[in-house]
Amino acid sequence: MRAARRTRYGPPESIRVEDVAIPQPGPGEVRVRVRATTVNRTDCAILRAKPFVMHFVVGLTKPKRPILGTDFAGEVEAIGEGVTGFDVGDRVFGFEDNGASSQAECLVLGVKRGIAKLPNGIDFETAAASIEGAHYAINFLNKAESVRGRDVLVNGATGAIGSAMVQLAKRAGARVVAVCRAEHEELAKSLGADSVIDYESEDFTNGAKDSYDFVFDTVGKKTFSLARRVLRKGGTYISSELGPYAQNPFLALTTRILGSRKVKFPVPLDIPRSLEIVRERLADQSFRPFIDRRFPLSDVSEAYRYVETGQKVGNVVLTI
Repeated sequence: MRAARRTRYGPPESIRVEDVAIPQPGPGEVRVRVRATTVNRTDCAILRAKPFVMHFVVGLTKPKRPILGTDFAGEVEAIGEGVTGFDVGDRVFGFEDNGASSQAECLVLGVKRGIAKLPNGIDFETAAASIEGAHYAINFLNKAESVRGRDVLVNGATGAIGSAMVQLAKRAGARVVAVCRAEHEELAKSLGADSVIDYESEDFTNGAKDSYDFVFDTVGKKTFSLARRVLRKGGTYISSELGPYAQNPFLALTTRILGSRKVKFPVPLDIPRSLEIVRERLADQSFRPFIDRRFPLSDVSEAYRYVETGQKVGNVVLTI
């Protein structure tokens, strides 16, 4: 089978599409014929093992998993001993944030991990693009506990996480302000944003004080010290990034007892639960991922280069 591999940490040019042996499922595992996957920020972090803490997750000196990729959609091709709930031919999708080796024609994954059946009517590209960003957005909302009737600002509203966040927060009953480039205003509003701030002409942290109950920084571009200016008393800042000097996890501890505005740091762990929610939202059509570009597997390095520019909108799909 063909697979996107690398043997060291490095830039997109270090990736090679090579022929490798087809993996065989062990007990409790299935083999999936991958039809679509994505290149996302998680993949880029795994490719370069940056920030350095990634080394402790994906391999200290070299990659534990040579084949790249974290999310996938495809069909169950073979079943290992003891597997229940899945049959050959089932249409499935899934995610493994420390690597699923999904940028390949086939992968093997334990059924108790990040895999679920696709709802009817959802194509493979949509399914693959629906997972990574939504998984992190769901964990943001879990930290917020309830956004119903609240004023929410989403920074980076047209990225993979941000575009999922706008849709999911709106469905949860929030009033949503999206921060993105002016050229993406209509997209943000189509996702559910009530209003849009163009970050190229206006810094939202210089806006009116006490404007928001929550600031969701999905791109890690604004620190808590800046975002707190526009938070109401009792308001919360949530970011997917560690922040300068890894301050966000520390601030999540200290602001629990000090100050009137809080930091919460989401640690996204429950992938099966996220997949269940995404499956429900895809089925009831309250969530649809936005796909920016599509690349064939043979152009995987080009796809990584594009994602690393930081200019992608929504998701970048690899077709297998």
